[in-house]
Amino acid sequence: MENYTNIETSKIAKLSNENKLHFNDLKSKVMLISGRRKERKAVDIYLNNSHFQQVDKIKYLGIIIDSKFKLTEHIKYTTERCTKLINALSKSARINRGLRHEALKTIYKGAILPQLLYAAPVWIEAIKKRM
Repeated sequence: MENYTNIETSKIAKLSNENKLHFNDLKSKVMLISGRRKERKAVDIYLNNSHFQQVDKIKYLGIIIDSKFKLTEHIKYTTERCTKLINALSKSARINRGLRHEALKTIYKGAILPQLLYAAPVWIEAIKKRM
């Protein structure tokens, strides 16, 4: 399989040179996306003598996608972030007893709803599936 990797790497290098694309060696990672149950676990990709780390999940434009192309990790991540915001909002409401319902509603609409709705058209189908 080494030849396969070297061929693919040379294709990537050629494509990046032709399109004047530059990869940041520290930020670039490799993820094998497959719906198969049995798959090759390790893929060695080198570009300009730099080895790209293989990962099981990746964050792209604020959405976490795993190697099975499922959005379970993104939903967990969003849930954790919203829970932290709600706890902070709740704590603030208790400390400042003067916060009215309208103020809390404004904070909720400005802080929590954007978290929940970010890229919803991409992941909305995932919430219909059982986990």
